[in-house]
Amino acid sequence: MSSGENISSSRVAIIGSGFGGIGMAYHLKQAGIDAFTIFEKSNEIGGVWRDNTYPGAGCDVPSQLYSFSFESHHPWAWRYGKQAEILDYLRHCVRKFGIASHIQFRREVVQADFNTQRGIWRLKFADGGVHEAEMLISAVGQLHRPALPKIEGQQRFAGTQFHSARWDHGFDPRGKTVAVIGSGASAVQFVPEIARQVRQLYLFQRSPGWVAPKFERPISPFMRRLFDRLPWVYDLDRLRIFLITEALAYAYNGHAWAERLMRLLAQVQLRIQVRDPALRRKLTPDFPIGCKRILLTTQWLPALIRPNVEVVGEAIAEITETAVRNTDGRIREVDAIIYATGFAATEFLAPMRITGIDGRLLSEHWRNGADAYLGMAVAGFPNFFLLYGPNTNVGSGSIVFMLECQQRYIVKLLRERAALGWHCAEVTAAAQADYRREIEQRSSLTTFAGDCQSWYKTADGRNTNNWIGSMMEYRRRTRRIDWTHYRLFRNQTATLTGQP
Repeated sequence: MSSGENISSSRVAIIGSGFGGIGMAYHLKQAGIDAFTIFEKSNEIGGVWRDNTYPGAGCDVPSQLYSFSFESHHPWAWRYGKQAEILDYLRHCVRKFGIASHIQFRREVVQADFNTQRGIWRLKFADGGVHEAEMLISAVGQLHRPALPKIEGQQRFAGTQFHSARWDHGFDPRGKTVAVIGSGASAVQFVPEIARQVRQLYLFQRSPGWVAPKFERPISPFMRRLFDRLPWVYDLDRLRIFLITEALAYAYNGHAWAERLMRLLAQVQLRIQVRDPALRRKLTPDFPIGCKRILLTTQWLPALIRPNVEVVGEAIAEITETAVRNTDGRIREVDAIIYATGFAATEFLAPMRITGIDGRLLSEHWRNGADAYLGMAVAGFPNFFLLYGPNTNVGSGSIVFMLECQQRYIVKLLRERAALGWHCAEVTAAAQADYRREIEQRSSLTTFAGDCQSWYKTADGRNTNNWIGSMMEYRRRTRRIDWTHYRLFRNQTATLTGQP
């Protein structure tokens, strides 16, 4: 350390200010822990809801459930929150619960190193700054780094091209010929919006997804008055939505009859909305429902039968200066290319460099796929916890519910710290390995293990992203801390490479 180095410090450092970071801040404050700082690389809160501003962007979980339990009675305008409304909700939470003063913007963490002699985390920022904290919490999420495909010639393209998560609002689609590469959850929201404006839209899909109805509508004035005057009705509706999503998760988690029922419902919708048998075959997946993220919409399929929309199933061979050429030799001239190719979801925490005990690199530890005990703790990385970490995403349900389970768990850990008298806590390698084996064994019984390409899985087919049970099971398993699964170091000068 140079004598002129300016170092700030806090008890807890949180990386990211989306639902994970903001919810963590609330629960810390409720526990009387105010010595924490949230570091945000952007100039605004919101995470994925700040970054994804494409036309039609919104949530596929009803608003009542896609909200914090401590601020659930929000006057939502839509049954399924729109991007701007969800971002406003997060801003509201920051204001209401006094979190703003804890956030530092434009502080991108590029490196975090654990100092074994002092038992602290040392963060380094892109601007050269340094911060030290007793505990480090990552709240960067899984869906924050857009994944761009590598296609021959794409750098030669002379027209407009961008990823849907970095929408170019200077681009006017009216009267243009547009190629959309990808047919996942983002595409199903923006394609119906721009299909009405473009002259021609070519949808290049690698594989179709299962589509289920999403009954999207504004919350009526009558329902708004009812929710306001009888809050228990709102709570009952939230419970109803929770139980429905839990039932859908049941279908994913190894119960074939429930999966077949869901598949039948999706097939009925496809038959009703797409009359052309050839197009219907092109839009019918050949894998179990839930293998890829289910697409909740009633607008997607009608958009694909428009006369100015063509669904292209052949693989792309190259992009030229003015066109997209497929492996069948067909060339389609386009003015713009929009990549709806999702996120690098399995590359957790990249591109940050996280170093634990004995210089152990987290990226090296995860070179064969990320895993963490309860999705939160990694052996060799004391006092480091993840929110929305490996195997905590839900195929059906609300990630906000899962995040609150994790946030409460971390707060319990801090509350019990004084009673147990430890300075550093590290999950044992044995506990993490047992948990990983359980995840792998149970994943093999779920629809996530189906033969499809999905952001849930690594290139070799390992599920690193999705939880393999119900939300209630995860809540039960995080309700208390099993201290036999941790090594506790009771003073900051302890040799962290050995036994406490």
